Amino acid sequence: MAKRKQSGKSRTGRLRIVAGNWRSRLLDIADVEGLRPTSERIRETLFNWLSPKIQGARCLDLFAGTGALGLEALSRGAGGVVFVERSTVAARQLEKNIAVLGAVDAIVVERAARDYLASMPEDRFEVVFLDPPFAAGLLEETCRLLAKQNLLADGALVYLEQDRSRPEPQLPDGWQIEKNKTAGMVRYMLVQAKGAD
Repeated sequence: MAKRKQSGKSRTGRLRIVAGNWRSRLLDIADVEGLRPTSERIRETLFNWLSPKIQGARCLDLFAGTGALGLEALSRGAGGVVFVERSTVAARQLEKNIAVLGAVDAIVVERAARDYLASMPEDRFEVVFLDPPFAAGLLEETCRLLAKQNLLADGALVYLEQDRSRPEPQLPDGWQIEKNKTAGMVRYMLVQAKGAD
């Protein structure tokens, strides 16, 4: 949910879509302490990595916060995004931004990520975005739950974002880091899940 202040061009209180159908659109950010979008610089790199995969992909944006990652995915042609956010204020703002953009196939689920995963959702996702609050140390547990609940389609990619000072997370068996970069105090990775082609 809560994000850290990161490098990038986004103004405080505003989120800018980097590319795609809604390129340069500015959206309001909920007034929730610590809430920040993933920086434009990181989003640009991430979606360059995802460019062969994102068109038509079913995506899950856990710890959605501002929805920056999922909205960017929709702008670039994703087939649908489920946004999971526990903050009522952030979830309502995300719903407003989805309406402003006229986004289709965008669902906001107001729940904690762990509760959502434990509810055994029926969807299977090609791309998952994991950007939990840095201090919470939730990446390893969330990856284990994703693997356990069989929510990942064949060939699924999982994006991980964490504080640069933390060690790389222990991933489920068979998961492999494909990309690994840092920007400022942020480490971000793209992981191929077990069984992916």
